[in-house]
This record gives sequence, C-alpha cells and structure tokens, in this order.
Amino acid sequence: MTWVKICGITNLEDALTALDAGADAIGFVFYEKSPRKVTGEQARRIIEKLPPNVETVGVFVLGSNANIAEIAGQANLTSVQLHSPGKATGQLSGPISFPDISSSCRHYLAVSANDFFDQEHADFAVPKNGSNIAEWIHAVFLDSGTVQQPGGTGKVFDWHKTVATAERIQRSGLRLVVAGGLTPKNVTEAMRTLKPWGVDVSSGVEASPGKKDPEKVRAFIAAVKQANKAI
Repeated sequence: MTWVKICGITNLEDALTALDAGADAIGFVFYEKSPRKVTGEQARRIIEKLPPNVETVGVFVLGSNANIAEIAGQANLTSVQLHSPGKATGQLSGPISFPDISSSCRHYLAVSANDFFDQEHADFAVPKNGSNIAEWIHAVFLDSGTVQQPGGTGKVFDWHKTVATAERIQRSGLRLVVAGGLTPKNVTEAMRTLKPWGVDVSSGVEASPGKKDPEKVRAFIAAVKQANKAI
C-alpha cells in the first residue's frame, strides 16, 4: 500500500481527521516563511494528544533551521524531512551538511524535481560516514520547490519528464515519495506515472493555508487506496 503523508498540520482537529481517514503520517512545517509554520511547542501539544505509534514528520529547510535537532526533540518527532535548497545540479552531493539528529528518527530528503529534468546521470549514492545514502535516508521526496519557496508551492512538476529520475532513485535502493500540487483528482495519475512508494499532500487538501478540508483529506486518501487496487 502506498504511504500517505498529510502535511502542513497546524491544529489537533486536522491531525485527527487525517489519521481517521487513513493517513500513515502527518507533517509539521518549521520553515519560518511558510504560512503553515508551527513551533516545536505547538507541534508537541498536538502530538502528545495523538494515538501512540503515529508517524510525525518535521519539515525543515537545510541552512534555514539551525536548531533542527533541538526542535525534533522538543516536539517529540519520529521523523525529519530535510529540504535541500538551491540547485542540486543532478547530484545529491556537495556542501550539504545534515544535522546530528537522533538515530531513532527516520530521515527523509526532499529535492526539487526541476533540478533533475536534464540530468542523465544523477548520483543518488552519496556516502555518509562510509555508508550508502539508502542506509541513512528512508526516502527521497521529489517536490516542485524553488530557491525562493523550497516546498509547499502547490504546483505540479512534470511527472513524465521525471520518470527516468524516479527510476534512478528506486534503482539506488531508495524509496520515492511524490509531492507538489497533488490533489484528490490528480494523485492517481501521479502514482501511475512514477510508481512511488509514497505521496505527500498539503495545499491540495486545504480549505485555506494551514486549515485542512476534511472532505478533501478523505477524498485524497480514498483516491490513493483506489489507485492501489487499480495499478
């Protein structure tokens, strides 16, 4: 079954709605410029009222949040999603410095799909301490972010132009998550085209920035389940 994350959670009601609808994970955004931004304390107050064993993902932008480990601990997150800012030039390498976060936290890396469209030999096997990237990154998110807006654009990238990149990610032993502009109406096509391990949605199930529409949340997860049966 495809993993589903409902992101941009800012209140307990929306978190419970997402979980009741069948979400596998909920996401909290800690990027200062996001209209969905929460603090570690706000996230903690929501998380402590959720059922046990819920995956809670903190979304950060590398170079923007200097205290990622501190926030992750304060909020009691189970996972961290790190957005790599700027052009990746087809490689997950170079001066990207990952914070020292508890090994008990699951790690996700998010990159802009637009950076990989014209790269035939993108490198998804970047070592860290002598290990393969697949040993310390649970999944790679392909998003439609830009330098100005690393995530949460609400825009779809060209899935068909990204098929080769998606296949390279998966051949490297990494799970693939599709994000960026997904809605209940288009998530089936995204799944058919890229065959991801997971999907991530925020603005596509909102009534307004930071407030979810319960019917859209349920419709999105229902569409994912139906696509799982059909694909």
